[in-house]
Amino acid sequence: MTSSPSLEITSSRQFPEWLSEQGISLAFTTYQTGKVFLIGLQPDDRLSLFERTFNRVMGLSAIGQSLYLSSLFQLWRFENALEPGQLYQGYDRLYVPQVGYTTGDLDVHDIALDADNRILFVNTLFGCLATVSDTHSFVPLWQPPFLSKLAAEDRCHLNGLAMDKGQPCYVTAISQSDVADGWRDRRHNGGVVVDVPGNQVIATGLSMPHSPRCYQDKLWLLNSGTGYFGTIDRPQGKFEPITFCPGYLRGLAFWEDYAIVGVSRPRHNKTFSGLALDDNLKIKDAEARSGLLVIRLTTGDIVHWLRVEGIVEELYDVAVLPGVRRPMAIGLITDEIRRVITVG
Repeated sequence: MTSSPSLEITSSRQFPEWLSEQGISLAFTTYQTGKVFLIGLQPDDRLSLFERTFNRVMGLSAIGQSLYLSSLFQLWRFENALEPGQLYQGYDRLYVPQVGYTTGDLDVHDIALDADNRILFVNTLFGCLATVSDTHSFVPLWQPPFLSKLAAEDRCHLNGLAMDKGQPCYVTAISQSDVADGWRDRRHNGGVVVDVPGNQVIATGLSMPHSPRCYQDKLWLLNSGTGYFGTIDRPQGKFEPITFCPGYLRGLAFWEDYAIVGVSRPRHNKTFSGLALDDNLKIKDAEARSGLLVIRLTTGDIVHWLRVEGIVEELYDVAVLPGVRRPMAIGLITDEIRRVITVG
């Protein structure tokens, strides 16, 4: 399907049927063009694509009726305004921007909610886990043991957060660098996984890791600089590759026995050049693509895909919306936001 002359969305033949069978919709962000996309099904079972614009939108988390996302200098909580069985213009989920926190440009990456319903986020600029504040840009909660101070220097490029039982469990960083912007010199094999409660590095030698997730008693992540999706052998601290994905990996969500992975076309600059991903693509005789891949966990096979072409080349995060057939969201600058009123 085509959304505009400069954006084309295509999918594998059975991808819409898979969404219908699983009873889910998907959401993903692309900070390059500042879009959040909501993917569902129209009444005739064709793909439904809805988009909203937020400058440099990155982190994304779907929890219950809420949707959390980070933008250039804000963190937003959207709430579903529809009752079960209610439709709005043919959509069964209507996300309304309910609360916005002004954080400043912290380069916020992954977002989560802990057991106390406290918003947690990866503050990449300062290299720490943080929460929002009613009076300040953020409140720092934890920083890796290899950082000597809290500084707005993006030293290690902390980016990913894995939650387990409502608590922050693991984070990923591009390096253990303790100097300003030091991570760029360690892109090839400086990546680490840090145990947050234990306050120690448990895996090293990764290439630009992203999106750690705890699921089915395993620690999964994207070894983005190589193009491989896999797991961390926690006793050994070793990355176990499972599936090669044709692109730079960011964004990982799970549903039943499937992983949904975001892939991007690498930028043609120093940050993304010279990585093992380039060689792996040549070995596979493949070109990098942008979009979503659905991987069956029992086999590691890519069973479905969604391809995004045109102006969108980079994705950051992906989320699953259970029990939703066709989602949409209200923007901040249209008249529509004036007319959607709910009573608590």
